[in-house]
Formats: sequence, C-alpha cells, structure tokens
Amino acid sequence: AQDRLEDNWREIQDYLTQVMNWAGVETIQAEELTVIPGLDEIFSLIDVRTHVESGRFDMLIVDCAPTAETLRLLSLPEIMNWYIERIFPVERRVVKTIRPIVSKLTTLPIAGDQVFGAVERLHRNLEAVKQILTDEKVSSVRLVVNPEKMVIAEARRTYTYLGLFGYRVDAVVVNRVLPEEITDPYFGKWKDIQAEHLATVRESFEPVPILTARLFDREMVGVSLLREMGDEVYGDLVATEVLYEDDPIRVRKRGTGYVLSMRLPFVSREEMDIHRRGEELFVRVGPYKRNLILPQTLKRMVVREANFVGDHLEVLFGREPHTRGGDVRRR
Repeated sequence: AQDRLEDNWREIQDYLTQVMNWAGVETIQAEELTVIPGLDEIFSLIDVRTHVESGRFDMLIVDCAPTAETLRLLSLPEIMNWYIERIFPVERRVVKTIRPIVSKLTTLPIAGDQVFGAVERLHRNLEAVKQILTDEKVSSVRLVVNPEKMVIAEARRTYTYLGLFGYRVDAVVVNRVLPEEITDPYFGKWKDIQAEHLATVRESFEPVPILTARLFDREMVGVSLLREMGDEVYGDLVATEVLYEDDPIRVRKRGTGYVLSMRLPFVSREEMDIHRRGEELFVRVGPYKRNLILPQTLKRMVVREANFVGDHLEVLFGREPHTRGGDVRRR
C-alpha cells in the first residue's frame, strides 16, 4: 500500500501538505489529512492493470467488497475521466497564467507542472483500467448471491448499476443452496423457501446463465476443495471464458438516425432522469449518475425521444440541426 501511495500520490500529497503548512497545519497532521479515504481502493484498480500487462497470469479474479463499495470503486475511472477532460485543462491554464502574479503577492504555494503531471499520470492509469474492465473480450462480472430475499434484491440493483457504467455480467452464481440429499424435516421449509428464491433469480436474470453452488459440509478452503467446488459449479462450462455476451451499451442505426441503447433492468421511471447537454448525455439512476461522452456521429444529432424497450433504455437521435442543452422526452 505504501509503495502504491509513493508511486501515484506523492507529488500531489506533497503539494497539499505545503498548502496546509502555509495555512498553519503541522506537517504530521497535514500528511494524515492528505491521505484521502478510498485512495487504497483507487490504487488497487491500478494493480489490476499492472497484473494484466505483466502477462504472468492466465486469469485475474477480483473478489469485490459489498455492493455499494464495489459500485463506488468501479465508477471512479468514469468520474476521474470526466474531471480530467472537462475541468483539469482549464485549471492548469489558469494556474499557469496567474502563477507569476500570485507568487509576487503571497507565499501561498501554487501547483507546479510536477503536480499536474502526477494527476495526469493517475488519470492515464485509471483510464487504462477502465478500458480493461469494460472490454467485452477481456473482462466480465459474475454476481454471487445467497438464495435470500434481501440479497437477491441487492443483486438486482447491482445488475442495474453495472449496466449504467457499461460492465458486462456473464453469470449469476447462487451460493449455499441446500442439496437434495438433506432430508431432515427441519430443513424442509428452508428448501421450499430456497426453491422460490431460485425461481426469482432465474426470472430476474435470465438469459444470463444461472449457476448454483451447494452448501458443502465443510469450509471450502485450499486448492483441492476449491477445484471440487469449481467442477460442481461450472460442470462442462469453461470458467475462464466469457459465458454470456451482451453489450450493456450499444449504438445502432435506425432509419436516418441512430439509437443508443443502455441495459437498465428493474428501473422505474420515477427514479431515473436523462438529459442532453452539449456533447454529453447525462443518465441518473437512483444515487448513481453517468455522463456519457457521445460518439462523433451522435454529437451532430439531436435527441428525439427516450423510451424503455424491455430492459433497455433506448435514446433516439435524429438528423436535425444541433442544439445545445435541453431535456429529452421520456415515455
């Protein structure tokens, strides 16, 4: 963790520490304050890129944290990318212009080129990670759920938000399923409850493959036991291959215009908002928002309407004179 901090944050931290020292904060306190919560998670994403590019591994498996933390982590490259491309260039030009003047009027430290260079380097790393994680030929997400009502509901929401940020889900694994050989009457009702929840999972996620892992009679730790579990879960499937292909976001031609389609299942109209502003399409679902930079073809068009077709939000773009801003129609 310390090495990652040194490689990716040291120049930025040193500058922030200087600013806090100038404001009267002691160095030790300043250094603690400049280690922003969540930095380790950001740098762990960069580790993914490092391992992929090393070529040392056939496959990387990332065991993610509880869903809210995972979604926040996976959205970081998108958020950082928007800031760097939209705000950062302006800040850098402004600082470069005012640095000679400010240095004569105050001792306030002004960010130098090395600080901006460190921010750009961090951005490049996160952008590379984003390309890896959203590459349909390289990466996929597998949701693991227990056959319980609240867990399934959370998995449904996660599936929606993953679609919002363009991550492909290629399988759902239902874990800790009571096996048929358990005949004790005490577990009879539990087996009935699990059967109902399994039906809900299939109804919610199919045609995504639904895999099951039974509740074993021991803790599955170690290579041999994990191999046994993997054989049962995947059967004849090849676990290292993408099990289901479905582009969460795609653009296709329709008549003289184009349709941008985004997979957003389980979303009610009340919790969703969408509008166009300049060259960006803003889509909000619940607490999460994504700013989509439109492809060049769509930038020259205007939004005609936006509708839900099954599990997909479809935004129709037409060939009309380009206008800035404005909400789109939803039906």
